[in-house]
Amino acid sequence: MKITVTPVSEERRRPKPRSGEKLGFGNHFSDHMFLMEYTQGTGWRDPRIVPYGPLSIPPSAMVLHYGQEIFEGLKAYYAGDGSVCLFRPDKNAERLNRSASRLCMPEIPVADQLAALRELVRLDREWIPRTRGASLYIRPTMIGTEAGLGVRPSAEYLFFVITGPVGAYYARGFEPVRILVEERYVRAARGGLGEAKTGANYAASLLAAKAAKAKGFDQVLWLDAEHRRFVEEVGTMNIFFVLRGELVTPPLEGSILPGVTRDTVLTLAREWKIPVAERPVDVDEVLRGAADGTLSEAFGSGTAAVISPVGAFSCRGREVPVNGGRAGDLSMRLYREITGIQYGEIADRHRWIQRVE
Repeated sequence: MKITVTPVSEERRRPKPRSGEKLGFGNHFSDHMFLMEYTQGTGWRDPRIVPYGPLSIPPSAMVLHYGQEIFEGLKAYYAGDGSVCLFRPDKNAERLNRSASRLCMPEIPVADQLAALRELVRLDREWIPRTRGASLYIRPTMIGTEAGLGVRPSAEYLFFVITGPVGAYYARGFEPVRILVEERYVRAARGGLGEAKTGANYAASLLAAKAAKAKGFDQVLWLDAEHRRFVEEVGTMNIFFVLRGELVTPPLEGSILPGVTRDTVLTLAREWKIPVAERPVDVDEVLRGAADGTLSEAFGSGTAAVISPVGAFSCRGREVPVNGGRAGDLSMRLYREITGIQYGEIADRHRWIQRVE
């Protein structure tokens, strides 16, 4: 794939965050973006990097009416030796294609996705923060752009990638979060869109998340749609529990996102000879375990926060602390190991890192 590059002019360069400024998450965007279009019968065309700016689509674009939209999220890091690292970007590219297939959208060869990411990151590498714990967030997105009404797959698509510097996802950093178990609403059902990374899943979560935050909670824990009994995932993360010395997480059965960090956690835990189980987890088992101590820790995993320890669950009007509200040993070990690999401080035994030359 030959990518045409149009660098931004000096006078149009976007202001970079000041040194020492708290970056937050999703508040700043880099100078350039990658674009290419698809037409049914022709395929993908015109891969290019241009200055960051508004997109032009018609008000009848099918994405605006029928929701054909998918996206990914990954990061670029500065390693200690000055090189730029991408963490398992091939897994994100593969997942984007699985999401595309589920929503009747065209796939993009993994090699082409990775070429686009590398070229864009290379051009905007000055936007990558040098501060430990900060990174350049990368957001690949595909939308249906055909102008027309009528419920059917679009015949035209736009794929674009934007980037921006980010700090910790939670303002409090690695401090344990409080999670409200959602008992009224559901995010996804088996056979639905839960395993695809599409905006519809996040739209379905907004009302419950807003209500939880109004009550002082950081996240919502979703239960299964059929029984409202089995744990699925947190709003922006997969969820893990250490129950009676075993690392337990819900199985991938079509209603939760197959997280890249989730897979990383499972790989490392098995390598460390920690007992691992991917099985249904009854919310009552979690609440009892938190109360009697058989649940020694819980944490979420995801690209944004990496590892986020859980300090308490609230359900049926009662809040139960986990591990006295403190981060557990495994949570801290995993966070240090994964971020150490991402920043080039720990040997990359699994060849998860791809360097941008």
